[in-house]
Amino acid sequence: MTIYGVSFDLVGKQPIVLLKTAEGNRYLPIWIGHPEAAAILMKLQGATAPRPLTHDLLVNILAELEVEVARVTVTELRENTFHASITVVQNGNELEIDSRSSDAIAVAVRAQAPIFAADDVIEESAIEMEGDEVNEEEIVDEFKRFLDRVSAEDFAEAEVEEEGLEEPEEADSEDDD
Repeated sequence: MTIYGVSFDLVGKQPIVLLKTAEGNRYLPIWIGHPEAAAILMKLQGATAPRPLTHDLLVNILAELEVEVARVTVTELRENTFHASITVVQNGNELEIDSRSSDAIAVAVRAQAPIFAADDVIEESAIEMEGDEVNEEEIVDEFKRFLDRVSAEDFAEAEVEEEGLEEPEEADSEDDD
């Protein structure tokens, strides 16, 4: 998979990283958090922070310990949440480390590690575009059709589970920020 881009869901204002299969025109949209979107975009755009950010720090620590990030894999979609693993190699031994997909992708771009997705994840969640020329309008239209099939609650539940937070009992107005 390659990172096709990072965009925003216009309905829910959530960032989406769009992965593209190496072969063909299949795209895997993964809703991610704002900090992870910023981390991925920063690296893709060649920007650097004055001090290491979290994903930079992790990759730096691994390098100092002579641990190589071999690959990251989006392993499954469970209860509207993508799960991933980071495969590292230490002294010739491969270790699989459970990760949020957004963190795994942010680590992959820093470590220049390949990104994979399990076949069943692609079969279940990828969007296929017809023809060789794919334009962003087609992708946005396909996302809109996808969004029509799911509810905002699906994503809210997934985000709460991913963050390990509890559902608020009542939503305060947005003016309270």
